[in-house]
Amino acid sequence: MAEPVDALPLPRPRILRQSWLDLTFVHWAVDPESIAHFYPEGTRPDTFEGRAYIGLIPFRMAATGFARGPALVPDFLETNIRLYSVDDTGRRGVLFLSLDANRRDVVAIARTVFGLPYRHTPMEYEVSASIHTYLTQQPPSRITVQVGEPIEPGELEHFLTARWGLHVRRAGRIWYLPNEHPAWELRSAELLELEVGSLLTSVGLPDLSVEPPDHVAYSPGVRSYFGLPRGSAGR
Repeated sequence: MAEPVDALPLPRPRILRQSWLDLTFVHWAVDPESIAHFYPEGTRPDTFEGRAYIGLIPFRMAATGFARGPALVPDFLETNIRLYSVDDTGRRGVLFLSLDANRRDVVAIARTVFGLPYRHTPMEYEVSASIHTYLTQQPPSRITVQVGEPIEPGELEHFLTARWGLHVRRAGRIWYLPNEHPAWELRSAELLELEVGSLLTSVGLPDLSVEPPDHVAYSPGVRSYFGLPRGSAGR
């Protein structure tokens, strides 16, 4: 298999833009073999120093629309569970196990058009000074963090956040949806509450919540752009 490659310039046309805001990154390090069964043929776990990572990321989605023009979708909340992937051509990306959102229209469109595993659930986001709380109803979860000072991203932070696309299986093929965004501004974050057992169990990770996360961080967010999906055969 080819070695992973760095991000390529996003080809035109850009088809979509989004702003990802007020994100908390919660990550567990695991044995790559323990999650290999989640990956479709043609992809495999991407690793950092021999470990794979599972990410749980709640945030606000804003300003979704075409690359130019007004936003087409009102702001909404999302919580996703993701893995880190690399395909046979060396493209690094993410592989979503679930994407929970509180807008039914977004869920329907994303599932139909892109084949992404979106699910609808009522959600809430609360912020008071440096305390941020994210809640989902079904499956129930509650994440509360206290945001601290800016941190200088290291190699692990770049591995977890500098992702330039996502892998998705659709119509019998592996598709890669490329994106671009600026470097993340990251801040330290202390977990005050983490009640996510049902959420993790719902995607086949029943034992993960008994372990404390290996990495937690917060970001005020970035604006991202997506290009046209590419098939599994090329970049």
